[in-house]
Amino acid sequence: MILIQFTGLSGSGKTTLAENVRHLLIENGYKAEIVDGDVYRKTVCKDLGFSKEDRCENVRRLFKIGKNFVEKNTIVLMSVINPYENLRNELRANDFVRTIFLDCSIDNLIERDPKGLYKKALLPDNDANKIKNFTGISDVFETPQNADLILKTDFETVSFSTNKLYQFIIDNLS
Repeated sequence: MILIQFTGLSGSGKTTLAENVRHLLIENGYKAEIVDGDVYRKTVCKDLGFSKEDRCENVRRLFKIGKNFVEKNTIVLMSVINPYENLRNELRANDFVRTIFLDCSIDNLIERDPKGLYKKALLPDNDANKIKNFTGISDVFETPQNADLILKTDFETVSFSTNKLYQFIIDNLS
């Protein structure tokens, strides 16, 4: 089986594409699960903050959960920002892992801002509502150097990206 590790900034479409592709996979007789960073931050990872160490631990925990699904012949869509190249490469050392980069310009993400997070991250430093350590604004996001697939989510339609990702998964099943 395969584990897809998404990487991309907040709002780039990770959860949307994971849900769409999971639906297509199940519709076509495959077992598929989403391991979503936002969901697991409320449970398994609720003790973690947003330091580099905590972000890495968060991804490693999600990967362990995903690996358990893979061992049960389930396709895993791991939807998390995953901002560090070294950590992505650490996961890629497993032959069942593929890296998908959801590439979307910061200007487009600020305009979309589905959760209102960019607005809060861009507030003045003295504003109590400001989000500090926000990936892509006030914290690092390392652009993947060797993604297996790049989806340009600010130019491609959701349908196009969904179908492109679905076909990639089918072509890469082991």
